[in-house]
Amino acid sequence: MKGSVWAVAVKEVFQIVRDPFTMAVAIVMPIVMVLFFGFAIEFNMDKIPLAIFDGSKTTESRVLMDSFVSSRYFIPVSVYSPSHAIDTLDGGRSKTALIIKPEFARDLTPYRQAKVQILIDGADNSSAASVVGYLAGVQQLAMARLFPEMTFRTPVEIHSRFLFNPELNSQWFVVPGLAAVIIAVLSILLTALTVAREWENGSMELLLGTPVRPFDIILGKLLPYAVMGVVSIVFVFMMSKLVFNVPFRGSFILYMLSALIFLCTYLAQGLLISVLTRSQQLSMQFAMLSGLLPSMLLSGFIFPTEHMPPFFYYFTMILPARWFIEISRQLFLQGSGFMQILPSFGMLCLLLLVLLGIATKKFKKDVEP
Repeated sequence: MKGSVWAVAVKEVFQIVRDPFTMAVAIVMPIVMVLFFGFAIEFNMDKIPLAIFDGSKTTESRVLMDSFVSSRYFIPVSVYSPSHAIDTLDGGRSKTALIIKPEFARDLTPYRQAKVQILIDGADNSSAASVVGYLAGVQQLAMARLFPEMTFRTPVEIHSRFLFNPELNSQWFVVPGLAAVIIAVLSILLTALTVAREWENGSMELLLGTPVRPFDIILGKLLPYAVMGVVSIVFVFMMSKLVFNVPFRGSFILYMLSALIFLCTYLAQGLLISVLTRSQQLSMQFAMLSGLLPSMLLSGFIFPTEHMPPFFYYFTMILPARWFIEISRQLFLQGSGFMQILPSFGMLCLLLLVLLGIATKKFKKDVEP
């Protein structure tokens, strides 16, 4: 058995080396995805264009404007009237507008209430949520500058402290999940294509006509891609440490064990797709549809699954990427042990057994009399 599996694996390695597309996908895709997503995805918004109309033109109004600008979250855009400020919002030249009324300085006393108007572009939810979050800090800064001799104390003070990611660094959140996305795409796409290619060219029947058992053929064909997947995992891990400085506080052995199980689930899924479609074109479409999109959008890689509608929240439970991303972030940032990741680890093992069982049953049903 070992000899036949090894022979098929060696044959597959030669085929991979001769195929420029497979080599490009295996080598270039992990590098491009890590660098692009690692540097491009940023959840902390800054340099938000802010249209400012100062109707008061007093020292107090300038202090207020400076509080916005010096926060470094906003870039001022000068306008000459409130309607002009709204026009900049309509035209997309600003995301927020600050309108200071002429009576601002007059009402700025302990016995009156000075008001300003802030308009936010709600079409961009991400920017709007960030602006609302920044306003409390800007208001506090402006009050301290306008009334330096007064102390503002509230009956209850809340001090927030962010654990595991104190600076809310987006790269610390994104990069640990990238391994899941890369493995999902790489494993499903390459596995589905290689087995489907054999079906399409008619060479699978020739292979099945040899003394080698069907299971050994599949095992030998998947083995090189499993090795490539492990190399990709190690590559992403090194990039996260050396390029993005993401801390790793958990067990590396536990991480690699989880990654290996996760890798096998998607190899089984790729095999299932190839058996069902037997066409390279269809396999590629199904691979992208079932690998890339769910891993990116429904796995918690970008959007937390806890905030999804109930149907989609439970639907994400059948996605192996969801559980591996949870494990990866727990091990990278929280330094969790085996007991903490046990629920996610158990679900990953369960999905592996289910996918492997379906793929093996379907393959045997098709090739064995």
